[in-house]
Order: sequence, then C-alpha cells, then structure tokens
Amino acid sequence: MSPSNSQRSDVSLTHPDRLYWPDEGVTKQGLADYYAEVWRFMAPYLVNRPLALLRLPDGIKSHQRFFQKHAWKGMNAHIEEIADPQDADGEKLLRIADFDGLVALVQSAVLEIHPWGTTTDHWEKPDMITMDLDPGEDVAWDAVTAAALDVKARLEARGLAAFVKTSGGKGLHVVTPLAPKAGWTEVKDFAHSLAESMAADAPEKYLATATKAKRGGHIYIDYLRNGRGNTAVAAYSTRARPGAPVSMPLDWRELHEVTGPAAFTLANVPQRLQIRPSDPWGDFFAAAVPLD
Repeated sequence: MSPSNSQRSDVSLTHPDRLYWPDEGVTKQGLADYYAEVWRFMAPYLVNRPLALLRLPDGIKSHQRFFQKHAWKGMNAHIEEIADPQDADGEKLLRIADFDGLVALVQSAVLEIHPWGTTTDHWEKPDMITMDLDPGEDVAWDAVTAAALDVKARLEARGLAAFVKTSGGKGLHVVTPLAPKAGWTEVKDFAHSLAESMAADAPEKYLATATKAKRGGHIYIDYLRNGRGNTAVAAYSTRARPGAPVSMPLDWRELHEVTGPAAFTLANVPQRLQIRPSDPWGDFFAAAVPLD
C-alpha cells in the first residue's frame, strides 16, 4: 500500500505491542495499522452512527468481555457521547466522527464494531437493511452463497440494490442501501416478510425464526438486525475470533471464489486491497432508493 492511502492519527497508543490476537501475533499497533489501510473504504459505515462495541482488554483470550453501548471509565475524548432522542434522560450512546475516533476504539481494545443501520442525522430513518444468513450445523458453504444470491434476487425484484460481505463469523450479510425515508417499523417488517417468504418457499433450507431445535441443516435468515437499536458488524470490522477474521465487502462475481465466512483476515486484507484497489461497495450509497 502506498503511504498516501494510509490514515494518520493523533491518538497515541499505550502498550502498542499488546497482543490482541496472540496466536496470529496481531498487536494493538497492528490493528491500528490495519484500520489505517481500510479507513477510506470503511468510514461511511461507521461515522456518525450509534455504535455497540465488543471490548476485550486482554485480547481474544481475555476472560473479560464487555459488550458496550455506553461510556466507560477513562474513555478517550475522540469517542463521542450522544443522547438518544427517544431517551433524552437515559445513558448516552457512543459514536465516532473520524479516524481518530477509530484509533481511540483500538486503544480501548474494541475488537468488534457493530453500528446501527442509520446515522445520527436521521435517527428514525434507517439507511440500510442487513439480512444475516446464519447457517446451522452441517450446512455447506455453497448453500450459504446460494442463499445470498436468493436474497439478492428477491431484493432486486423489489427494485432494491443488494451488496454482500462475509460476516467474519459463520455466514454472509446481504446489505441493501436505503434512502432514509421509511421508519424502523416499516424496515423491520419488510426484512421480516423477506425472511418469511424464503422460509415458506424453501422450508427444507431456510428458517425465519431462531429455534435452536430445528437449526441443524438450515440457514436462519436473521432479519432482527433491522430494529431500532439493533446492530450488525461493520464492513471491514475485525471479529474477536481465532484467525483475526474481518467482515469483508465482496463483489458478487467473486462470491463463488470465497472459501468461507472467515476467509478474509487482518493478515490478508491489505494484500487484497493492493491487488484489487477498487472498492466492491464503492457505489453503495449511490444505489440507495426509498423503501416503498
């Protein structure tokens, strides 16, 4: 990567050699360096969005795991506190405005970043829908990619765009940009109806409810990321899992080449960006239309 592509930050890291992914040798500094490389692609999915954060002060083998939506003691000033307009007197939520905010998250051992599907400019009008394809045991990876193509076809039939990324966990996310017009209830209802229609059309493949008993051999079409206050892992965010996987935006044409949900890692993404410098989600927000 040319240095011009990397962001610089004024936030200083204490203990930059602290290991966050010990088996992979990924340090606090290494995580900050990774985010410097991807920031220009990642920023639209992070900036000015309420955030839920997974903090592991001693790295992924840490016994302490904090899933935080509110401030903590000693929090860096580059992480902003904001009032939820529907809960003005409640605990403030968190957001970042720039790359310094992201490095402040790294400093605080945030290893996963889960934004809301809206910005604080229009709290009550989501600007994306996330359909999370969550395979049960014994589901082949090609069945997950086929499910993503099924979601894409259904969204496009409704006049909506569809983009795909690995979750960095078990499955794929199909994400639709929206012009912020419909409210949370309408957006969640639409996502629910999409999941229900898939489960009705192919009950041997898909579930629209998270019943553990039936999960084996099925893909759960998780539409619950789309309610007010619900979150999904950000594009380019790392995951607090072995291998240091990343939630990676893809071009639909390369989906068949991807070997699994954790195929992209902190180690191989910078190389991928060198080989394919164009952003597969480059026209994400340009493709947004209102939900009818």
